[in-house]
Amino acid sequence: MSVYLVKGKGWRYDFTQMGTRHTNAWFTTKKAAKEAEARKRQELKNLPSVEMETSGAEKTSTDMVFLELVNHRLDYVKAYKSARYYSDYLGMAKRQLREWKGLRCSEITKGMVQRYLIKRSQVSAFAANKELRYLRALLNFGIKHGLIEENPTQGIVFMPVERRIRYVPSKEDVAKVILA
Repeated sequence: MSVYLVKGKGWRYDFTQMGTRHTNAWFTTKKAAKEAEARKRQELKNLPSVEMETSGAEKTSTDMVFLELVNHRLDYVKAYKSARYYSDYLGMAKRQLREWKGLRCSEITKGMVQRYLIKRSQVSAFAANKELRYLRALLNFGIKHGLIEENPTQGIVFMPVERRIRYVPSKEDVAKVILA
């Protein structure tokens, strides 16, 4: 919905860039609205990046202890998800904390995650894959909320799982059960 006409008022442009909505209205022609939109997009493209580099101070890094990130995620899950999801997540969070309790999120590497998943796959491939899904959700939550910068689970593939065909009893088997 970039450029459109509002009857009786005129043309307007409307677009979203980097999560921010930009709009301007009441142009007499569609061409004028498109030109204004192009100017606005170019203006946004040429804006200098906003970084806090003042008098030699280093750029503030976004990193935190793994325990803090887990606590933030647990608060979020308790408020916005079901009680079952919360209890499942709590159990997995406890296991993950035993593994990485004293580490910062930036210190957790892809190799550490893979070793952890291999250890969990000794229980079952389903358990390892569920751990990977929950760990990805945790780290993506941290990135989305600006708490951490990178996700070490990116690029890790799920464990192979054998799909078994479920047994569907035949009519004869059902009849035998009914007769017995």
